[in-house]
Amino acid sequence: MATVVPPVTQSSTARNGPTAMVFMNMGGPQTVNEVGPFLSRLFADADLIPLGRLQNYLGPLISRRRTPKIQNQYAAIGGGSPIRKWSEYQSAEMCKILDERCPESAPHKPYVAFRYADPLTEEMYQQLLDDGFGKQGRAVAFTQYPQYSCSTTGSSLNELWKWRIRLEGKEPDNGGVRWSVIDRWPVHPGLIEAFAQNIEAQLATYPSEVRKDVVLLFSAHSLPMSVVNRGDTYPAEVAATVHAVMTRLNFSNPYRLCWQSQVGPSAWLGAQTSDTVMAYVRKGHTDLVLIPIAFTSDHIETLFELDQEVIHEAKQEGGTGVKRAESLNGSPTFIGALADVAERHLRSGE
Repeated sequence: MATVVPPVTQSSTARNGPTAMVFMNMGGPQTVNEVGPFLSRLFADADLIPLGRLQNYLGPLISRRRTPKIQNQYAAIGGGSPIRKWSEYQSAEMCKILDERCPESAPHKPYVAFRYADPLTEEMYQQLLDDGFGKQGRAVAFTQYPQYSCSTTGSSLNELWKWRIRLEGKEPDNGGVRWSVIDRWPVHPGLIEAFAQNIEAQLATYPSEVRKDVVLLFSAHSLPMSVVNRGDTYPAEVAATVHAVMTRLNFSNPYRLCWQSQVGPSAWLGAQTSDTVMAYVRKGHTDLVLIPIAFTSDHIETLFELDQEVIHEAKQEGGTGVKRAESLNGSPTFIGALADVAERHLRSGE
């Protein structure tokens, strides 16, 4: 659970403080019983899963049908998603660093706003107002999707602005919360270094004579092709992250980019991660490292989809060398990168 922080007022802090640092992400159910409401919100979001004119009918229908299956998956990883735990930890640790580096905007207060699970955007926003930020307090909406997509960061920003209008009005009498946005950071050097360190640690577990031949499979959450064909920048930004990581690794290993977590019968961006892994294994290439390149912490896509489905299936076919690089989670290098991105933004005056 989040640590309760007392309200802070402008007069008790530095000349530009306090500053709310709001981590935005998809979120995940903390218990099996929260899976239904989580899926209901997810399939109602036309930015993420566009279902056309039947969204209001098909969304609830799909979510109800998928709930029992997804509940079993969350039960298999311990009963809930760890994404809230990691988001709260990462944001709190980042704010400690910012308090030291940027005393002029201190104290920096961590908040988390999830799109589909608690704490929801409206809950975070009300807490901001309760903490006194509604009187022209500064808040930074900091996406935890390093690569921008209209279906992820875009959806979270749309939700934030919706609740701003609902809770503060179009022209708040007292000035309202002063927002700025960090909407992408796909090739930040600290992010790239954090990924590279985790890859190198996993490569070190292979015998030296085969290490250079291990294939690095970067896996990112897929998108419906209807979104991609609108010109969404996400595929290009994910590819930019992969290229930067491989540059840092001096292109030491063969690599590929693949995509996971497709939902429904419509066309999604491929090739699918599971298909790619099995194609390698069936050709006899069984030393593979999966790298979740678009996620900043563990959740169902890593702990169940990659660990318990993709890797398990590969091992059944003889792929004993298929492994996964650790997620960023509590990496000090990654948290340092978050602080650097935030510091640059705060000093930019945006």
